[in-house]
Amino acid sequence: QVQLMESGGGSVQAGGSLRLSCEVSGYTESSTCMGWFRQAPGKEYEGVAAIYTSTGTTYYADSVKGRFTISLDNAKNTLYLQMNSLKPEDTATYYCAADFWVPFSARLRPTAYLYWGQGTQVTVSS
Repeated sequence: QVQLMESGGGSVQAGGSLRLSCEVSGYTESSTCMGWFRQAPGKEYEGVAAIYTSTGTTYYADSVKGRFTISLDNAKNTLYLQMNSLKPEDTATYYCAADFWVPFSARLRPTAYLYWGQGTQVTVSS
């Protein structure tokens, strides 16, 4: 059974940093796509960042490019999202997700992912 569990959320002031972690268990595929998504109150899910584990290739939404970094520690089976220069508009519940195969065109599309964590709240105050 595949399980993803996020941690690391919290409250910070604008300009601050947070690092989110997503521990993955029960996942036996050596090649996959993993991503971070967020949902602000009253808004739809938004793809934030994605990584293809076989190549290490990363992708980012324009809204976070240059501020967020997605990375993977295979030894720890953990996905990370380093968030710097946080803005109030980054406030949301953040989710990690994974799937065996995600087409390139859908790498930041929530419906392309099968496995999801429970989410962790990030609040950025001005």
